[in-house]
Amino acid sequence: MTTTTTTAHQPALRHRTDPLRRAALLAGVFFVITYLTSIAAKFYFYAPLSAQDNYVLGAGPDDLLRWGALNEVVLVAANIATAVVLFPVLKRQSEVLALGFVTARVMESVFISVGVLSVLTIVTLRQDLSGAVGADGAALATVGTALVTLWEWTFNLGPGITVGLGNGLILGYLMYRSRLVPRGLALLGIVGGSLIVLSGGAVLMGVIDAGSAWQLAASGPEFVWELSLAIYLIVKGFKPSAVTAQAVEPA
Repeated sequence: MTTTTTTAHQPALRHRTDPLRRAALLAGVFFVITYLTSIAAKFYFYAPLSAQDNYVLGAGPDDLLRWGALNEVVLVAANIATAVVLFPVLKRQSEVLALGFVTARVMESVFISVGVLSVLTIVTLRQDLSGAVGADGAALATVGTALVTLWEWTFNLGPGITVGLGNGLILGYLMYRSRLVPRGLALLGIVGGSLIVLSGGAVLMGVIDAGSAWQLAASGPEFVWELSLAIYLIVKGFKPSAVTAQAVEPA
């Protein structure tokens, strides 16, 4: 009789836990994608924008920037996917904060998308108006510089501040309270998010320079938090907790 009862409950148990494991695995994979694409875009594909004073008047390489734009389109999709996959789980702890996490991810993606549009506009201007001289060349250089500056500020406000609010403070707090991951790991997210917001605010107010040693140092804990969270979710999944004890709708 005991064997029959246990067998009868096994399908229901598997039905309840499998969506959680899939959600954790997908979230981890999507976080890895955001991790890789953001680094590749900033430090490789878009490197010519930072290296050349007047890229719009130069010789390219435009294809590298186009690949960077495509790379960030993937980044935007992965950003939103992390929020969509985690929302059904996180809302069991706090629906308001879970919605806040989704909103922060969407806003980060908006900043990134504006940056992509700026880069593609630079590429189009460089190709259509190549060889401009005199007053036309000066005007083109001014527009190109403005677009590069806009691209830089989208990074400063998106990954530079919004990431700290969403991925750091909100997600870290939700993970800490829900105990879905080890609390020490979640605390790293809270600390990392706080440092990102503070350093981003300092850049916004002109206290420190964007990309300075101070900002890079402040970004370290958030960098480790996101990578560690991704690896933990892929390898371990969610820890058993009051949240995982509830039925969660698959995203």
